Formats: sequence, C-alpha cells, structure tokens
Amino acid sequence: MIEFNNVSLRYGDGPTILRDISFSIKKGSFHFLTGSSGAGKTSLLRLLLLSLKPSEGKMSMLGQEISKLDRDRLLQLRRHIGIVFQEFKLLDHLSTFENVALPLRVLGQQPKEYEENVKELLNWVGLGERMHALPNVLSGGEKQRAAIARAVISRPDILLADEPTGNVDPELSERLLHLFAELNRMGTTIIIATHELSMIKKFNYPQIALKDGGIIIR
Repeated sequence: MIEFNNVSLRYGDGPTILRDISFSIKKGSFHFLTGSSGAGKTSLLRLLLLSLKPSEGKMSMLGQEISKLDRDRLLQLRRHIGIVFQEFKLLDHLSTFENVALPLRVLGQQPKEYEENVKELLNWVGLGERMHALPNVLSGGEKQRAAIARAVISRPDILLADEPTGNVDPELSERLLHLFAELNRMGTTIIIATHELSMIKKFNYPQIALKDGGIIIR
C-alpha cells in the first residue's frame, strides 16, 4: 500500500531533511512514527499526505507512483487519506456536526445523504450530545475526537495523525489510542506520529523511527 525506496527530501536549495528512506507499510497495518524533535516526522507526514513530492527516490501510495501523477490525480488520491492535526484545525464558526461533515460537503454530498452517517459517527466517538456545539465550548479532548471523526467520515484508506494526544491528559490519550485501534480493526491503515513512549510501549505496534534524517524500523 505504501512503498518508499531510497526517498530523500530537501526544501529548495536547503539541507537534506530526509535521506535514503526505505520502508513499506501493508494495508490494514498500524505504525507509530517516532523520533526526537527535528528528526523529520512532520516532513515524512507531509510526504505521506501528498503535499510534498520526494526530491529523490521512488514513492508509491495505494498502487500509484507519486512522481508520475499530475496535480489533479494527486488531489484524487489524497481523498483516500485522512489527517488528524495536533492543533485540531476545526473551523470556529461551524458546529461539531458541520465540522465533521465538511469533507463530505467538499465531495459534493447533500445533507440528506450524509446526516445519518455523521450522527452515527459522532455517537460512536462520544460526541452525540455535542453535535450542535461550537468549537470554543468544547474541551481539548472533545475537539480532538471531533478532529478524528472529521478525518475518518469519508472512510479513508489511510489515516495519518500528528501528535494526536499531545494536548490531552494521559487517561484521554489512552482512550484516543483505543479509538485509533478500533478504526484500525475496521480496516483503516493507521500511522501516528508521537513522542509518548508510554503509549508506544503499552500498545506495542511497530515503529518507524527517524534519527538524523534516516530511518530505523522497530
């Protein structure tokens, strides 16, 4: 499903951020992406999200070699990838329901087509009673669950998460990881960038560990 072969990345004429990265991820797997600050986790996530192309090497996602795709095809492929940001990125003027439904609206669906699916997902993540609330009255954990729901409402093949438990307490962190694990059991490929060693040890999924722009598979 995901193949990196000797992939390197640099921004413009700047230094190489990622160097000779090679790994593969099978459909339906769950991986942690780890590494110290500045190791390149965010840059690797940007490659996986298809917002960047490699400077060198070959990268394939969902059976497509990225270097051969034009902008329109990249945008189509990107619809199969969900992303959960550490800072949530909910739109303040939209309710929880409207924020979660936004990807479906972008795809051209009408409210009558997605209303029941959005309500069902909000109930599943424990936000059924908060669907009409605006982000400014949600707790950090509620915002994070809303962000996760928005990322998966269109049923992506791949879900990326950038430090999704960085703004919540340890108890909620564990609950969120269980939520990701359940999504994984339903068939979604999960890649979570995190520095929380306690969660990594507890859930014991394989690691893609970055160090000095290179990679170690654990």
